[in-house]
Amino acid sequence: MPDNKDNKNYGAENIQVLEGLEPVRKRPWMYIGSTDERGLHHLVWEIVDNSIDEAMAGYCDTITLTLLKDGSCMVEDNGRWIPTEIHPKTGKSTLETILTVLHAGWKFGWWGYKVSWGLHWVWASVVNALSIKMEAWVHRDGKIFYQAFERGVPEWDAKVIGDTDKSWTIIKFLPDAEIFKISTSFDYKTIVNRLRQQAYLTKGIKLVIFDEISGERYKFYFEWGIKSYVNFLNKNEGTIGDTFYIEKEKSDINVEISLQYNKEYSANIISFVNNIHTPEWGSHLVWFRTALTRTINKYARDKGILKEKDQNLTNEDVIEGLTAVISVKVIDPQFEWQTKAKLGTAEARGAVDSVFAEKFLEFLEENPTSAKWICEKVFLAAKARLAARAARDTIIRKWALEGMTLPGKLADCSSRDPKVSELYIVEGDSAGGSAKQGRDREIQAILPLRGKILNTEQARIDKIFANQEIKNLIIAMGTSIGETFDISRLRYHRIVIMTDADVDGAHIRTLLLTFFFRYLKDIIEEWHLYIAQPPLYRLGKWKQSWYVYSDEEKENIMKEYWIIGDNIQRYKWLWEMNPEQLWETTMDPSVRKMYRVNIDDAAKADEVFKILMGEEVAPRRRFIQSRAKHVKNLDI
Repeated sequence: MPDNKDNKNYGAENIQVLEGLEPVRKRPWMYIGSTDERGLHHLVWEIVDNSIDEAMAGYCDTITLTLLKDGSCMVEDNGRWIPTEIHPKTGKSTLETILTVLHAGWKFGWWGYKVSWGLHWVWASVVNALSIKMEAWVHRDGKIFYQAFERGVPEWDAKVIGDTDKSWTIIKFLPDAEIFKISTSFDYKTIVNRLRQQAYLTKGIKLVIFDEISGERYKFYFEWGIKSYVNFLNKNEGTIGDTFYIEKEKSDINVEISLQYNKEYSANIISFVNNIHTPEWGSHLVWFRTALTRTINKYARDKGILKEKDQNLTNEDVIEGLTAVISVKVIDPQFEWQTKAKLGTAEARGAVDSVFAEKFLEFLEENPTSAKWICEKVFLAAKARLAARAARDTIIRKWALEGMTLPGKLADCSSRDPKVSELYIVEGDSAGGSAKQGRDREIQAILPLRGKILNTEQARIDKIFANQEIKNLIIAMGTSIGETFDISRLRYHRIVIMTDADVDGAHIRTLLLTFFFRYLKDIIEEWHLYIAQPPLYRLGKWKQSWYVYSDEEKENIMKEYWIIGDNIQRYKWLWEMNPEQLWETTMDPSVRKMYRVNIDDAAKADEVFKILMGEEVAPRRRFIQSRAKHVKNLDI
């Protein structure tokens, strides 16, 4: 039973009431997710999204974002202005109400919005609260209205500062370093990638991004919307057939779909609802895949490509090498999660199915050459799937006969609690031997790899199942792969890639990252994959020694302690460290350094993996040449 002796001291006076925007500054992560770089850029999205709403509603055709030299961000649009008259409920100007009162804004269907990101202008007050200073200029009714705020508090009432002949809104804000302690500097490339995506999704809009510091400027305008997006995503691929595109409204739901196949083995399907990325898919994407499979099967049956005795193609077959963008715009969408990661609106199912199936069948009929190439692609995928299933069944039978025997090279840990267990994937037997001797046997398992694993960017699943090193890794982790993958069976909640600090080590690390990204992405998204950071050098003088992890750190210590060249040891290979050194520098949880692998921008990651690991040589050459000048101290 709880102790009730202090109940008499617990009353209304113990309940804290935070006024105005205080709750936002008190617990910012509740409103923007985090106070790291992701949360910082969330401020930008919240302001830009209001301008995108105006564009989707047809009231705005130009949005300009400027990163200023003082560290602030300024967003301008030529949509309808923010009202400035006195709000009947707050007694303040509507402009001040929107920027200082939580949850003040326009809901769906109001102010001319048929579809919207969410609650128009509702989160602008959050951006205001988390900024040292915010300024707003509203051009309306022939006047320019201006108001400034400091950490969410108005410096004065909205006032007229000039005349104008246009409709224009400008919001400028400077993030507060008290909130964003890691950094208040916006990343230009992150913003460019996000706004490029929005320009694809809102065809006909002009988006301009300018960085005052670097002088870089981008202008985006895509007349063909997501068709241009698919062509952009496939620019480094060997494409198959023409690009399909359809936009049609059904039952008050606007459906826009574009797709094109390529010679790769992975699928890249991106979905949006009201321009919001839905990474966990939803009803609209499920029915797209169903309609795609049904339509290709129907076409193949009608043309006699699929015989009566043949089995139908599966979803897995028809999405191999598919690049597709699905965008639906829905009135008052119903998301299954607060994060808007998955659409649950039932009406989207029928709209996507009927709009896509009819038009895609027409596309196949009217483009026989493209249809022929697509059929060859998906039938080859089906053949590989059957071969992979046979290989997987063989592995499963082997596991069953051998009692789920773990790989012989795996030095397992004694703990059976996945939450504390770690698997180190180590390059080579020599490094594996040092790691086995230096590890904490209770929680750390070691799996040495023999040389470079298969490049899974250029291999189908049947080839992957036939590769012994990958089979060992799959069996060690316990999750299986493909349609039988089950992350709840993961035996280690921290999987660590530990390779040599040379070109070969970097290549092996990239091969492993490619494999995880393509076939075990859930492990990355659940934050279970890490990259170890062994030291590059050991510096010594007298009886002191320092392990350093970068050339810059080495130079600083050498200058500070007057260390000469004879007292420097370069660790190019892991086996150059004895077990005790490997433990104290790289494996001891109390001192080690690691990178946790995450996927902030899946589309960009997908593009980079295809460039670096795909079959096309020319994009890889351009990628390397454009970055060669930035490489320092390359080990050959």
